[in-house]
Amino acid sequence: MEKEKTSSKRYGSLECTTWKDDAAKAVEEDIVSMADSTITIDDIEGELFKIERIREVLVRRESELRYMMDDIQLCKEITRLKKELQKIVSIPDKDKSKEDKQKEEELLQQIHKLVETRDFLVDDVEFERLREREEDKEMADFLQSKFPKSGLKKTNPESGKKMTSRAQQTSTPFVAKTGLTLLKECCGFTCSIM
Repeated sequence: MEKEKTSSKRYGSLECTTWKDDAAKAVEEDIVSMADSTITIDDIEGELFKIERIREVLVRRESELRYMMDDIQLCKEITRLKKELQKIVSIPDKDKSKEDKQKEEELLQQIHKLVETRDFLVDDVEFERLREREEDKEMADFLQSKFPKSGLKKTNPESGKKMTSRAQQTSTPFVAKTGLTLLKECCGFTCSIM
């Protein structure tokens, strides 16, 4: 029993472990000391800027995903209301009750309101993209001036592209429309559901 206690104490201890020369060298190479490092403050700042840039990209992506989620929800609701409206519109006018006509008008107003909300959402997304593009340009210029030797590339490859607004994309302005026309032009061609 005494023998078992002493052997368990010695098992895995550093005193008894023999290191092979290759393993010892590998362990020494893995240890990084800031005192021995040739990294400059500029290099550390450059890495910090890269990390901050990655964080900004992730925050932007989260924002884009939120906009997309809102857009999908609006389009689903518009689609649902349009199906309801289609049922009422398919009834001939002479057979429609007063409640059917009132329901049709309410559905048109709800769809109109949702389409306007979606238009505002699309405009917000466009504004955010333009703002982000400007921020990217400013950051790229700053990084290029601060760290010219590190070979940082400009992060604005789309600077030559021109964005068009929702109003420019549609051929006709949105005005009060009949049920069938509204069914056809719900969200325009930018709608991900339609």
